[in-house]
Order: sequence, then C-alpha cells, then structure tokens
Amino acid sequence: MDYLKKTFRWFGPEFGVALADIRQLGVEGIVAACQQVPLGEVWPIQTIAALKSEIEKHGMEWSVVESVNIHTAIKYGLPERDLYIANYIQTLKNLAENGIYNVCYNFMQLIDWTRTDLDFILPTGASALRYSPVSAAAFDLFILERENAKQSYTTELYEKAKAHFDSLNDVNRKKLEESILAGMPGTKKLIALDTFKKNLATVLKIDKEQLQANLSYFLNAIMPEAEKLGVRMAVHPDDPPFSVFGVPRIVSNYQEIKFLLECCPSPSNGLTFCSGSLGASANNDLVKIIEDFGDKIHFVHLRNVTLEEDGSFYEADHLHGSVPIEKVMKAIIKQQQKRYSNGIGVVSIPMRPDHGHVLLDDKKRQNEFYSGYSLIGRAMGLAQLTGLERGIRESLQV
Repeated sequence: MDYLKKTFRWFGPEFGVALADIRQLGVEGIVAACQQVPLGEVWPIQTIAALKSEIEKHGMEWSVVESVNIHTAIKYGLPERDLYIANYIQTLKNLAENGIYNVCYNFMQLIDWTRTDLDFILPTGASALRYSPVSAAAFDLFILERENAKQSYTTELYEKAKAHFDSLNDVNRKKLEESILAGMPGTKKLIALDTFKKNLATVLKIDKEQLQANLSYFLNAIMPEAEKLGVRMAVHPDDPPFSVFGVPRIVSNYQEIKFLLECCPSPSNGLTFCSGSLGASANNDLVKIIEDFGDKIHFVHLRNVTLEEDGSFYEADHLHGSVPIEKVMKAIIKQQQKRYSNGIGVVSIPMRPDHGHVLLDDKKRQNEFYSGYSLIGRAMGLAQLTGLERGIRESLQV
C-alpha cells in the first residue's frame, strides 16, 4: 500500500530555501502558489505552467496548491463576490489544465494565522512560534485599541495584559505588533496597522452565522465546477482554533467541520487536516475528526504544539507535545487502508511537515525565511514523521 506522499512547502527562492535543497530531503512533491498574482485575479495558464516547469526541473511534482486565496468580498458577502468567484473558478480550470488537482485554501478573517512571538527560545536553544493570550490581549487592548475590547476579557486577563504591556519597552511593543501583523504566508510585508484596524471593523459587523453562510455560498458556487475538473478542495482549519480580537471562527472544531462538509455535499469538498491548528485546542479530538471525516481529507499538515495552562501554546518538535501524534498517524494510515480496500479516494495522501524550528545553521540566515518555514527544522520534522509512519506501518503490517 502507498505511503503518504512526502511534500514540502516552498515560497520561492527569495525565502531562503532552494528547490535543489528540498530535493535532497527525499521530497516527492512541492506545495506552492502563484504568489505574484494579485488577490482575486485569475492565475494565468502560462504563470502556472512556468512554476510547474521550475519544480519539475528539480525532479519533483507540484502536488498541492497552497493557497488559492479567497478575496475578502467573498468572505464578507459583498455584492461583487460573484465576480471573484468566477475568477476563482477560472483559476481552478487553469490549474486542472496543467494537471494540478489538489487545492488548499482557508476562510480565515484578517490574517492567516496569529502568533505573538515568532522567535520563542526553547530550552534546546532552537526557536519556535508561540501564542500567548496575555500578549494577544495586550496587543488588542493597548496597541490595536479595539472598541469595547475590554468586554472580551475577564478582569484577571485584563489585569495581566495591562501589567504585561506596561512591562514592555518600545522595542518589545513593536516586536509584539510585528509578530501579529506578519500572519500572511508568502510575503515578508507586514499588514499595516491602520489596514488591520479597518478590516477588523468590517469583520466585527459579521456574525458567525453570516460567515458560515458566506462560506456555504462560496462552496456551492465552486464545487460543481471543481467536481467536473476533478479538483479536490481542502479547507485549512482556523489557526488558532478560537476567537482572537473578537473575530468568530468557523473552521475550528468538529461541529464546524461537519457544517462545511454537509452544507455542500461533494467529493471535491474536503479538508486539510492540520494537527497543529486543531491541536491548539484541548477540546478537539483529533483522532475522532480523522475517523469521522477521513474520506474528506485531501491534504495533511503534521506538526505538534505544547499547550500551557493559561491557554498559551508553542510549536514543539513534530514528535513531542500535546498532540498525540502517534495516534494521529495511526488513524491516518487506517484511513489509507480503508481507501485501498474500497478503491475510493487517493491512497497516497499528500502530507507535509509544518512550522519547523529554527536551529543549527538556519539561525545564521533566520531573516531569509518566512516565519515557521526554516529548512533544517522542517527537514528534521519530515524525518521524524517518516520514521513514525514506517514504524506504525510495520506494527500494522501494511
């Protein structure tokens, strides 16, 4: 039976990682996007073909698109959303024309993910990404100065956030701001604080039910076309899987995943299973999510997080943390067994290690990488996951 397809995310040569380097890791496929195309515009066939050719010149395939980002008009349900949905469908057609059928996307508001520290030093000396609810509240209350933000927090958390903010000097306050405003993969540009404030004011006018309705509208518009093309759409969970800055989450737990899959029943409507994003909430049963929605998992992100008592978490190495990674891997392999037996679905599911630590020589060129996407840390993660997968397969004799 086929192993998981080993893939690696690549943002382009300007982000410190070369395709030639990735090829040395035994990677089969690249996860990439046409990042130079402005949000909402159609990805030209020639642009897609050029990127595909560059990847194939290094002996790998373009396995997954991550991401074809969704225009805010679609997320917010604005009148012009149909125009951007039409553009999205044409991009899917152009990808299929180039033989690319796996598309990861997300429906997160404001930014793709939120961390309060991009260089959290671990006991080993390596560094990782970290989220602290106290730091996030300090940003919200005293840098962002969101209207009525104080009502979002308990008195205890407010006092902790105020004390924390007061303890920061100007340099560290700026570092906190930049860490949060850096949450857009594929660019080194920070989101301008004024733009962030403006977008947040818009999002806060939309409740969870309306956001879910907007997601349903999008899915029901594109899935018939995706089915015709054989394109598998894989939504990425919200990161972190709980409300930040008062913004609702709609892809963060079992019930929300169930909603998005049932609001548009289609073999093309599926999930990117991300153990780190979903695992950042102790309330999520990752194995149950795999068992119940496994036939809808089109793409897998594997990483680990260590949860702390105050709701903070940091990204641990791939084998150690609060995520039961052995049980997760076993559940995924059992889903492959099921697909192999019934002949339904892709058995060799694309999988990539996610958010590696910064360690060893990567520390010398840390500023070249997009946060979380160092070379050596992810290479170590891929090696750990490959060994784990092989060991579990041996124990299951598959």
